[in-house]
Amino acid sequence: MESGKNNLTLRKLGIDSYTENIVYMRFDCPLCLSEGFKAETRVVVRSGEKSIIATLNVVTSELLYPNEASLSDIGFMRLGATDGDSVQITHLEPIESLASVRSKIYGNELGADAYFSIIHDISSGKYSDIQLSAFVTACSGEGRMKSEEIVSLTRAMISTGEIIKWPEKIIADKHCIGGIPGNRTTPIVVPIIASAGLCIPKTSSRAITSPAGTADVMEVMTKVDLGIEEMQKVVAMEGGCLAWGGAVKLSPADDILIQVERALNVDSEAQLIASVLSKKAAAGATHAVIDIPVGPTAKVRTWESAQLLKKEFENVGIAIDINLKVVFTDGSQPIGRGIGPSLEAMDILSVLRNESNVPQDLRKKSIEIAAEILELTGKALPGKGHVLAEELLHTGKAYQKFIAICNAQGYFNEPVFAPFSNDLISEKTGTVTMINNRILSLAAKLAGAPLDKEAGIVFNVHLGVKVHKGDSILRLYSSSEGTLKYAFDYLNKHPEFLEIK
Repeated sequence: MESGKNNLTLRKLGIDSYTENIVYMRFDCPLCLSEGFKAETRVVVRSGEKSIIATLNVVTSELLYPNEASLSDIGFMRLGATDGDSVQITHLEPIESLASVRSKIYGNELGADAYFSIIHDISSGKYSDIQLSAFVTACSGEGRMKSEEIVSLTRAMISTGEIIKWPEKIIADKHCIGGIPGNRTTPIVVPIIASAGLCIPKTSSRAITSPAGTADVMEVMTKVDLGIEEMQKVVAMEGGCLAWGGAVKLSPADDILIQVERALNVDSEAQLIASVLSKKAAAGATHAVIDIPVGPTAKVRTWESAQLLKKEFENVGIAIDINLKVVFTDGSQPIGRGIGPSLEAMDILSVLRNESNVPQDLRKKSIEIAAEILELTGKALPGKGHVLAEELLHTGKAYQKFIAICNAQGYFNEPVFAPFSNDLISEKTGTVTMINNRILSLAAKLAGAPLDKEAGIVFNVHLGVKVHKGDSILRLYSSSEGTLKYAFDYLNKHPEFLEIK
């Protein structure tokens, strides 16, 4: 085609396509006809020196003129284009790494070069959501990836992002694999460790399949979308930070894959390990504690599965030179009272402020994880980490450090409740013998969490607790009366989330 003939003028239509770049063109557009573009074709869209890869959607109405094109909102943002700009649209070269994805779909083992090519192409934006879903699904399921493949995937994810270097020799980190409502230990552990004099530049993810991730919770109280230079400044000032990992592009392919995993409600074991450890390595961690909750409705449901996962984590840790300590914790019930960003933030502050009605289970677990880090890094002698962690929390030094970190990141805000709430009342007297984490998590999401940061559940009971008829088992919160009713009706239809005998 002659130079300039594949230029079209952009018209902004205001279409939200979530995270996928979409380009819109008329069915009778001369460029569509001459280049043979059809719906779902992957194309390169250029504006000046910038370009993006997008999926074509064909318009069959008068929404656009034949010489016009449009982009989804995310496409406009990534291209840095505005209404009226001229764009050049060309074919995308064939994606050779998709052959490896197809091979993996059929259960074949892939080598390091194949994973590097796949992750490089994903980071470059070459994969559509459908192709990303195929890769995620191909790697999911027990036994789908061998240990060597998980190491290769992790190394590939590290190599395609930035790696932060720190002046300190020991860089501490921690991660919980998730699956337990509440369980927001990280914002308590980080200030304990930082107030002990260690360096802990913590990056965390947003929720994947849960009602809240650490980044969602911290965003209630402070700015979390820090760039690398901002992170380094905060850490230089306070010894630690609590930032969103997606803002610093430490493992960009992981951030893309997480969006697909969230949509599929899939959390592949292999990609879990690669995701966690690639970001630990990229953030410069030398020592890390990995928390694996085990319980009948947790991500990991048996001790046998937990031991296998521990082994895989340790294998990859050795391969990428991180000193790991894997710990197993109780995953049979929620930790803390709050389930949802703002409600979990309230629990965190209650623990840090040593309030009288503090959720003791969250306090106890946070101290235990902090103690493991203190001992792993040599800051405390074996068996003495608990005493030091308890002291730093009890004296208020951890709380002072937390507020200092928040202010260094931009500001500190107090969390608040959503305007609408409703209590679920016990219809009988007895002892709580079972709690279904998954049903509770889903109910909190149906109430609006994590996008509605004030939505979620305050859970009032725990295993072994005596409940009387008429007691409040939980209180649901939402910013919408309709959404609140939707979540409340769901819980009423699933009374098996709680067993009282």
